Amino acid sequence: MYRDTTLIDELARVAALQRLAVLDTGPEEPFENIVALVRAVLAVPMAAVSLLDEDRQWFKARSGVAVPETPREISFCTHTINQRDPLVIPDAIKDRRFADNPMVVGEPGIRAYAGVPLRTADGYNVGSLCAVDTRPREFGSAEIAMLSAFARVVVDQLELRRIAGRDQLTGALTRRGFIESAMQEIERFRRYGRIASIVMIDIDHFKAINDTHGHPAGDAVLREVAGILRGQERASDLLGRIGGEEFAMLMPETNAQGALAVAERLRAAIATTPVEAGSGIQLQVTASFGIAQLDAAIINPDGWFAAADVPLYAAKRAGRNCCVAVSGPASS
Repeated sequence: MYRDTTLIDELARVAALQRLAVLDTGPEEPFENIVALVRAVLAVPMAAVSLLDEDRQWFKARSGVAVPETPREISFCTHTINQRDPLVIPDAIKDRRFADNPMVVGEPGIRAYAGVPLRTADGYNVGSLCAVDTRPREFGSAEIAMLSAFARVVVDQLELRRIAGRDQLTGALTRRGFIESAMQEIERFRRYGRIASIVMIDIDHFKAINDTHGHPAGDAVLREVAGILRGQERASDLLGRIGGEEFAMLMPETNAQGALAVAERLRAAIATTPVEAGSGIQLQVTASFGIAQLDAAIINPDGWFAAADVPLYAAKRAGRNCCVAVSGPASS
């Protein structure tokens, strides 16, 4: 019997959510408009775009909802993401899954709920678009169809938002997109003590490549190196182009030593892969790596970048084509 593994692979689902780089970002008009429309069209007092992180429900947009997030274990959305079809609860008091839920017996007094899973292009339910009432009610098929249509718009907006944060040349996150993702990891560290590391990556002697072979060759090198890095990254890692020839990789749930091991694999892959730079030009390119683990002294992404720049410059001074973390260099 066929079993939809995307509904049970929680690690991959969370990784799909993290790739959207949307958690803990500010209000955005497209999502605010959608929840306002849902609330008006379905005549409900509450509507929200709800995203399910590992242990919390976070609202990207909310109308009539007082709090920005809730614990995951009490969320209706936790049940919604476990299925493909909309979840409809006409009366929560009569449903054993929710009868004693604190959001039912206390504020905001949920009685009726309709939620449509937000399914990404790769098949993972990252959250839901939900309509909530404080009185029992049936949601008709036309209302559910309308909510489902709005949910598809939400997913489209999430994908457009992700694409807009991509560097057109390399496909990596833009500096802005990467900073948003780094800020999310800083927040996770503050809330839950979850470790993470950043790896700064600088292509060695890039100016000489441009000066000798021209900027088209330099662009080809940037594309090829980014492709190598993406081909080696783990599902939860995020690659960004920070500026010029400098990239960064965000590694959640990874300490400095773990990140150093991954960085060494990336370094070796770049150093051993000839780069086609156009017009029959084939170049052997190397890169230098600096690793910084997140700690309590780092309060923003710029501080994290600065912490990783220190070992990056040490790698340059050590002769380039090597990786440096707190514990020292690794090289070929």
